[in-house]
Amino acid sequence: MELAIHNWMRAETIETTIRRVASLGYTKLEIAGSPEHYDTKEVRKLLKEHGLTCWGSVTLMLEERNLLARNEAQRASSIQYVKDVVKMVKELDGHMVSVVPGTVGKLVPDGRPEEEWQWAVDSMKEIYAYSEAAGILLGIEPINRFETYFINRAEQALALAAAVGPNCGVCLDTFHMNIEETDMFEAIRSAKGKLVGFHVADNNRMAPGMGHLNWKKIIDTLGEVNYNSVLSVEFCAPLDRTPANPYPGSIDEKPENLTPEQEKFLVDHGSSSVTEAFYTMLTQQSYNTLSKLI
Repeated sequence: MELAIHNWMRAETIETTIRRVASLGYTKLEIAGSPEHYDTKEVRKLLKEHGLTCWGSVTLMLEERNLLARNEAQRASSIQYVKDVVKMVKELDGHMVSVVPGTVGKLVPDGRPEEEWQWAVDSMKEIYAYSEAAGILLGIEPINRFETYFINRAEQALALAAAVGPNCGVCLDTFHMNIEETDMFEAIRSAKGKLVGFHVADNNRMAPGMGHLNWKKIIDTLGEVNYNSVLSVEFCAPLDRTPANPYPGSIDEKPENLTPEQEKFLVDHGSSSVTEAFYTMLTQQSYNTLSKLI
């Protein structure tokens, strides 16, 4: 099993991220689902120079991106966005794309449950046909109820994957499972044979090892279902804005390369742009906790 890390959690150049994670022992990158920001030829070169490979990407379903939107044009635009993410991963010799079907932060449905289900299935089927031709796996990712009303648990993701196609899988995330699953270990077991990605953060969305999740049991359970691929670190530190902050100086007051879209996403997740020192500590902590267990 190998360790990857996402790069959407801090606004910085891709060169900075690649240099840091390579120096800390990571072997793979799960690149942010922002294909418009990357020259894939340049990213491929950087990855090769630092001994890394691309594992995949995760869709950033912000603003109008919604595979189950009532508006047909909005759905079409969202489908094209996910296809563009698949294309980026293909060009980076990656393996998979984690797909969140609905808009992150949208909590009011567009239609009746049966309508939205069909819109989601139809959208995913079109993306699936494209990803199959590209040789890239799709993993539907459940996220918690405070971020979406659609697909919160593994069983829901598995049902949607089954409706899409035989090679469509799921991508589970320990932070979201900690909130939504009755038993996260049974949720992992239920995904045996369909698990194409696995995201890791602790119960408080800090780095693994900085909360109360049982990481040995999580890794052992992954072994039970023969998932021996990649763990993708995806912490999103909940920053303390009170005098009780145990990490003074963690908030980057003058972030560089932070787009309004990224800033909104981070703030909506109870976070903000963090300093390089704090981010490096979280990245190192993640590696220290997980590398001993894989």
